Amino acid sequence: MIKYDTDLIRQINLFEKITGTQVKEFFTFKDKPTYMVQPGQLTKALGKNKANLLKLEKLFQRPIRIIEFNEDMLNFIINLIAPLKVVKITDEEDIVTIVGPDTKTKGLMIGSKAKNLRETEEIVKKYFPAL
Repeated sequence: MIKYDTDLIRQINLFEKITGTQVKEFFTFKDKPTYMVQPGQLTKALGKNKANLLKLEKLFQRPIRIIEFNEDMLNFIINLIAPLKVVKITDEEDIVTIVGPDTKTKGLMIGSKAKNLRETEEIVKKYFPAL
């Protein structure tokens, strides 16, 4: 869980001012600050040729991620794990199965000691508690 201190609020305000979008949520995912924007605002947040993303990374002096929220759980998961490619994703009896194109992608999805998998589960459960 993220604590919103004055520095973080300042960063979120700067993000919103530069991108012209509203931050739905901020969290750390795979050790990167991640800004979640409203549906349909990802392109605007990134800017032309990712200009906004590059400007923000330069200002914050670290790489950041921008993802788009989606009401559909499976599309939300795809957005969350991007840029990893997903060949197939299914939800059967509250068990989500993700199939990647190769074993390297599978390893990146799971992560060392299943760290990435647990982080992904935690974030998805926050927005889709029925899972």
